Order: sequence, then C-alpha cells, then structure tokens
Amino acid sequence: MNNRQLFLSHLAQTTDFPLLIEIEKAEGVYMYGPNGEKYMDLISGIGVSNVGHRHPKVLKAIQNQLDKYLHLMVYGEYVQSPQAQLAKAICDTLPESLDNVYLVNSGSEAVEGALKLAKRYTGKPKLVSCVNAYHGSSSGALSVGGNEIFKRAYRPLLPGVSNIQYGNLEDLEKIDSDTAAVIVETIQGEAGIRVGTQKYFKALRDKCLEMGTLLILDEIQAGFGRTGKFWAFEHFDIVPDIVVCAKGMGGGMPIGAFIANKEVMGVFKNNPLLGHITTFGGHPVSSAASLATIQVLQEENLINQVEEKAELFKSFLVHPKIKGIRNKGLMMAVEFESFEVLKPIIDQAIELGVITDWFLFCDDSMRIAPPLTITKEQIKEACDGILKAINLVTEA
Repeated sequence: MNNRQLFLSHLAQTTDFPLLIEIEKAEGVYMYGPNGEKYMDLISGIGVSNVGHRHPKVLKAIQNQLDKYLHLMVYGEYVQSPQAQLAKAICDTLPESLDNVYLVNSGSEAVEGALKLAKRYTGKPKLVSCVNAYHGSSSGALSVGGNEIFKRAYRPLLPGVSNIQYGNLEDLEKIDSDTAAVIVETIQGEAGIRVGTQKYFKALRDKCLEMGTLLILDEIQAGFGRTGKFWAFEHFDIVPDIVVCAKGMGGGMPIGAFIANKEVMGVFKNNPLLGHITTFGGHPVSSAASLATIQVLQEENLINQVEEKAELFKSFLVHPKIKGIRNKGLMMAVEFESFEVLKPIIDQAIELGVITDWFLFCDDSMRIAPPLTITKEQIKEACDGILKAINLVTEA
C-alpha cells in the first residue's frame, strides 16, 4: 500500500474530503511533493510556521537539544534549561504583570488550563466567550467556542457558559459578578479576521475589572508576530490577566502556554496540590525550538516587516471577484461573493501550487496567513497565482 492508501485506511479522518496533498519536504514558504510538486504555503499550516518551514536556527536548536536529553519528568518538577530559558524569553515580551508561564502541548490545552485557572482563582462559576469564537476542540475549549454547529453533537458541555457578540459594547453588560473569566480572541480568526476597536477592548478590560472577572485573551493564532506586534493586544493598549498561545510559538514543533502573574498561577499549588498536570508540557525539544523562534522573530526583524508585506498583498489582490480584504498584519481574509465562488478558486490555486483555505465560520473568505519570512518577490508570485486561479475559474 502507498502512503495515500495507508492514510485513508489507518489514520482517523476528520472529513470525508481531505485535501490528500502528499508532502515529502518543506523549507521556507514552500512544500514539495514526492513527484516534484511545489506548493507555496500561504496558511503556514494554519498559523504555525511563522518563521517558515524548517528555519535553520530552529533546526539547530532542535539538534542541539537532541544531543542532551528528551523527556525527563512530568512538567514542573525538574529544572530543565529549555523550559526555564523559554519562560524568561516569553515574559520579556510581555508587560510586567504577566510573569509566570505554564507550558503545555497545544492551544486547546492552553485554553483548558486558563479556564481552570480562572475558575480556581476567582471561585466563580460562569464563563463568557464570543459568538463565532474558536478556542479548540477539547471539551472545555469547545464549551467556550461560539458556534453551535460544532458544539451541539457533544452536549452536555461545561455549564454556565454564555456568549456575547465580539466588538459589541452593549453585550458587555452580560458580564456579571459571578463571571470567573471572559475569554476572547484578540483578533477573531475562524470568524474571518474580525478586529475589535480600541474603545471596545478598553471597555471590556474595565468591565472585567469592575466585576472581579479575569480577562483571558486567546492569541493562539494572533500571537508571535502575526499581526505586526509580538502580541496582538499591544495594538489596543490593554493588558489581560491571562494570555494563551500556541501555533506560531514553536517554529513547527508542538507547544502551547498560558501565562498569568505569579499570584494567580500560584493557586495550582494548593487545595489540591498539582492543580494542573501535564506529562509532556514544555517538552525540551519543543521548548528549545520555541526559544529559537522568538530569537528569529527578534533578530531578523520579521515583526516590523509585517505591515509592509500585508499592504503588498492588498495592493496586488485587486480583482472584480474580490469584494474586500480584512486584516490585522499578515492575518488576512480575502472576501468573495460566496463559498460556491470561493471553493473552486481555492482548488484551482492548489493546482497552480498556491495553498490557501477558508474559515470555519466564514466560508466566503480566503485565508491568507503566510510565514512572516515571505519575501516581496514571493508575495507577488503568490498573488499572481491567486489571480490566475480566479481568472481560470471565472472564465471556465
């Protein structure tokens, strides 16, 4: 059996129509198939490869750690240099009040930990999240998701969860004194790149303070430079109580984190002790890769280039079929009339070697979130491919 047959026979499937693109190697913004196919990855594995595929400095950090040790002990017991150095580097990017990092394996795990932390610290029962939010697929993360289509088959989920409209000031009145936490994507991702205003975020921050509610900002897609700031909340001049991150954090390796201050995080130590446990969280190889990723973002000045590169995409992607472009940095949604118009264009672009996607809760818009390392020439190449796909589909 070939790899395609093995994939279909023995790997659990998530849809009846997987892309079935076979990749043999990846480097930079490109992925390569076994028969010489070449694809430009304009979605970074859904927001993961912020520093590109197999960045040399990330590979070197991984190789160096492989020569020292792999897993040693469950998280939080042994002093491991990759974890300690990474936690310090993350805290150095954050306001002083966010000084304590709990390392996990993924974004869903980070959300689970953050929700537990908020309920444990406040002693309150309720959680508030946004309509069309996506925070992950595990039970707690799904509970605070904002789309009933994804939730209804798995109920009952966590009790005491209510939804508000992202960006709606009036809805903030639904946050009350029994609310442990409000969890919000700083930039809504699967809703199709929706960007709140500074006025909204200031009001949200103030309301949480008034009610003794912790504000959790989900930066799983938006963090680590994607929006043109290291953290997307920097655009809005607020500081959350808890930040969750993953995806672009690891340079291609699996890792996530939730971050708070030491006092808040300290509640996991007592009543009960070991209040949150992870075996593989902060795996030393993933931690080494993440530390190298931070260094690449900073040393190669990638974050400061984001806005200029985003403007290039917007200047090239002009076509009668494109209704508009929403973005915050290189977190972009290119809007078309409908899914029926968009889907053939995505398929045709893949045939031309340009990989894009749509959004879970916004299927009329094309997802563009390339590695931040993409060059101006590669942006032109990518946009030419998308425009050619549009023309081929509309002229057919």
